[in-house]
Amino acid sequence: MTSDTTLTQALAAGPVVLDGGMSNQLESAGNDLSDELWSARLLAERPEAITEAHLAYFEAGADVAITSSYQATFEGFAGRGIGRERAAELLALSVELAREAARRAKAERPLWVAASVGPYGAMLADGSEYRGRYGRSVDELERFHRPRLEVLASAGPDVLALETVPDADEARALLRAVRGLGVPAWLSYSVAGDRTRAGQPLEEAFALAADADEVIAVGVNCCAPEDVDAAIETAARVTGKPVVVYPNSGESWDAESRSWHGRSSFAPDRVRTWRDAGARLIGGCCRVGPGAISGISEALRG
Repeated sequence: MTSDTTLTQALAAGPVVLDGGMSNQLESAGNDLSDELWSARLLAERPEAITEAHLAYFEAGADVAITSSYQATFEGFAGRGIGRERAAELLALSVELAREAARRAKAERPLWVAASVGPYGAMLADGSEYRGRYGRSVDELERFHRPRLEVLASAGPDVLALETVPDADEARALLRAVRGLGVPAWLSYSVAGDRTRAGQPLEEAFALAADADEVIAVGVNCCAPEDVDAAIETAARVTGKPVVVYPNSGESWDAESRSWHGRSSFAPDRVRTWRDAGARLIGGCCRVGPGAISGISEALRG
């Protein structure tokens, strides 16, 4: 169900459960994502599949659905012959599909929608989102992000998810780009150990958001579960804001072969430790499905 309670108010009251990976849920339902647009392609071709994926996570216990707009950009759609007006419609549709899933969910708790804003590297579809350092200035990155942020904000999400950010320079651009949109945001870095993927110390990267009034949570996502614990402590100490964490399964992504390797190290029972350390938005990213989200929900509410 929808709620008059804002996500900010909910975070002040206790932990909130995020969903899991969109792509793995779509693939498990038989959808082909072998495309540079990834799950964003289904916004045009199979929108109902996206609604069903969101619904599966809500029914598993998620309180927040992250939209399928991570890789949806004007530039990426243009490469597939989709014009600017239609691209804007598809970006807005990503929010509406998540809202529709919330309406269909048999839940007696508040449900929220987070509009995903992936990094510049996601549009390149070459693994750059795990490296950063694109050779683009902060101003150039701000100009890239602002138009789709405006469209997503106008679609009425509860929060903007500035996620999988590999580089503090891109975080600076995103923090500029969200100003004045009237929608709160969370900022979530992709990290390796105690640094961003681009190599900056997390203490410096998190500090960028400390005084950003638009930012209601700061943290990490699409990282190894083992990197979460230290990141929570640093984010909470540096920013004083609620912390968001949603690591991947622990497997490694090979951008060249577009496949995952290794074993999962994601254990839902770890979330109690994350909660006690200050995490308030807790879920999973790539390769974390409804079963794991159900485990997180039970661990946090049980």
